[in-house]
Amino acid sequence: MAILAQRYRIAPLSPGDFFGLAEGSTELLPAMPCSPDIRYSLVIPAYNEEKRIACLFESVTQFDGELIFVCDGNDRTADVVETIAQSRPALSIRCLRFSTRLGKGGGVIAGLTAAQAPLVGYVDADASTGIDEMCRLFGHLSSSDAVIGSRWVPGSTLAIRQGWLRRLESRGFNLIIRLLFGLSFHDTQCGAKVFKKSAVDAVLPHLRARGFEFDVELIWRMARAGYRIEEVPIAWQNKGDSRVRKGDMIRMLTGLLKVRLHPDTP
Repeated sequence: MAILAQRYRIAPLSPGDFFGLAEGSTELLPAMPCSPDIRYSLVIPAYNEEKRIACLFESVTQFDGELIFVCDGNDRTADVVETIAQSRPALSIRCLRFSTRLGKGGGVIAGLTAAQAPLVGYVDADASTGIDEMCRLFGHLSSSDAVIGSRWVPGSTLAIRQGWLRRLESRGFNLIIRLLFGLSFHDTQCGAKVFKKSAVDAVLPHLRARGFEFDVELIWRMARAGYRIEEVPIAWQNKGDSRVRKGDMIRMLTGLLKVRLHPDTP
């Protein structure tokens, strides 16, 4: 496996590299030609995660792919990632640092665009879904173009559940999504999704959402394009300190209404 963590430099990224999401971007642990041994690229959007990001690394014993951290906050998350990478040379780690906030969706798009492996995905930085679970999801891509982890289908395991109010909000949001977009999936917002790179690359340029509503638009556009999407039960545990606030819920619904009513407007 290529050990990217041992080759440090700061390199400017072209503003157009990620659909014009941010200027003044730099990449720590930059990309090298993808080794045949790199099977997966896993994106971790890490906005102001300096206090929690170490927990994710603690859950990773090995990974047959590259870990791409997208740091667009104003804390020391990127520095923490760099320090841990130096102590974990067996892992292939890349860190994209942006000087402006990209949003949850913008961060994922930046990471997926930079990904080099044939199979890609993203997972939340709080380690609510373990790396072993993500590898299991990658295994389902043998028969699907996209696989979404779900907390609300039979077979899922919730070691630590969300509070009742958060569960109520999640179910209500999912009902709205079903009515608005005609999607039959039970859990569009779980932060554990994987894709064939060729499939997700085909829809990324058409995405408008940059916030937490990004997941819904991505799934909807892939379904519209005829890609096979599978929903798989997942082992998950609530880590608290959700990044989704009340105001975010309103912005999510507003953004999704714009996407649904004007899907072809840039």
